Amino acid sequence: MTYYHRLGEIPPKRHTQFRQPDGSLYAEELVSSKGFSGIYSNLYHITPPTRVMAIGTPVPFGSTIAKDYGLKQTHLSTSNVGETGNDYLSARKVLLMNSDVKMALCNPKSRTMDYYYKNAEADEVVFIHDGKGCLLSQFGKLYVEAGDYVVIPRTTIYKFEWEEGPLRLLIIESASPVETVRRYRNELGQLLEHSPYCERDIRPPSELITEKERGSYHMQIKKGDMLHQYEYDQSPFDLVGWDGYLFPYALSIHDFEPITGRIHQPPPVHQTFQSAGYVICSFVPRLFDYHPKAIPAPYNHSNIDSDEVLYYVEGNFMSRKGIDRGSFTLHPGGLPHGPHPGTVEKSIGAKETEELAVMLDTFRPLYVTEEALEYVDINYPMSWTE
Repeated sequence: MTYYHRLGEIPPKRHTQFRQPDGSLYAEELVSSKGFSGIYSNLYHITPPTRVMAIGTPVPFGSTIAKDYGLKQTHLSTSNVGETGNDYLSARKVLLMNSDVKMALCNPKSRTMDYYYKNAEADEVVFIHDGKGCLLSQFGKLYVEAGDYVVIPRTTIYKFEWEEGPLRLLIIESASPVETVRRYRNELGQLLEHSPYCERDIRPPSELITEKERGSYHMQIKKGDMLHQYEYDQSPFDLVGWDGYLFPYALSIHDFEPITGRIHQPPPVHQTFQSAGYVICSFVPRLFDYHPKAIPAPYNHSNIDSDEVLYYVEGNFMSRKGIDRGSFTLHPGGLPHGPHPGTVEKSIGAKETEELAVMLDTFRPLYVTEEALEYVDINYPMSWTE
C-alpha cells in the first residue's frame, strides 16, 4: 500500500473522453492488482499500448534448485564477486529461491539497457548496495542511490540508467505483492505514528517521460521462466499523464528508524515490507538495549516456521564472525542458530551498533540454487564450535 500520486495531464473524470490536440483520443490504460480489488493506476497514452509489431522467439530465463543439498546452516561467500554478467538481466544470479520468492545477486557490466523490461509475474525489490542512477518507467523518472529499496510492481515497464562507478544490486522477486507492513497502517492505509518510516520517506517518480517518436522499441517480458521478445513501433513511455496508487517507489534503508528497548528486541521490530510468503527486515545503526543487565547480542533461536536469510551490507555484524560485506547467510528452520562463540560476552556493555543488513524470512523452506553452489562456505555449519 502506497499513497495517491499523479503526474502530467489527466481528464477530470476517469473513463471519459480525453482528446489530443489533433482531436483524437488519448488511450486510457488501467493497471490494476488483484483483479480489480487491489491498488491501481490509470495511465494515458498517445498511442494504444496494444499495438504489437512482432513477437520473437522466447529465451529461457529460469533457475534450478540444487539437488541433495541437505539441511545445513549456509554461508554464501559472495563478498568478492565481481561482474556477474553483461547487462541487467544476464547478470542476475539467483542464489536462493522457493515458490514465493527469489533472491539474486546482480553486478552488471553495462550501465545502460537498450531494451525495455517487464516482469509479468512478480513484484521486484531492487536493493542498491553500490551504485547511483535513474529508474525510467511509464510512471516517470525515479532517481535512486545506494541504500535504496526500489519497489517495482509487476507489469511495470522499465529500464535503469546507471552512473559510472561500482554497481552491486540485490534483487528480490516476489510471487505476491510487496506491501508496507500491515500493523503499521491504520484502517485507511496511512502509516501510523509508531511506524519506522512514513509516507514522507517514500519517493515516487518525480518527472514524467513522454516519448513521442515512432521507431522500433524492443521489450523483454518475463513470464514462466522465459523472456518473451516483443517489438513495438511506439515507446511504452508515451504517456501524457497518470494517477493512482500503483507505481514504483524508493525507500532508503537509511530512513528506517529503528525501534529499541531495555532488553533485546526480536526481529519483527525491524520489519520493512511484507508479502504473502515472507517478510523483509532492515538492520540499521541503532542504540543497544539499556537494561543494566542487558545482553545486546541476540539469543539462540530455533526457527519453527521460517527460514532466515541475512544479506550483509555494511559494518561489523556483532553476532557473526568471518562474514564480509556482500555475503549471505541462510539459517533454515529445523536448526537452532545464534551468536558465534565469544560474541555474547563481547557485546555486553556495548552502547550501539553501526551494522547494516537486509533480512528476509520465509514461511516455506528456501532452497540453494545450482548457481549458488560455487559460493558455499563448507566450514560454516561447524563455525559455532570453539
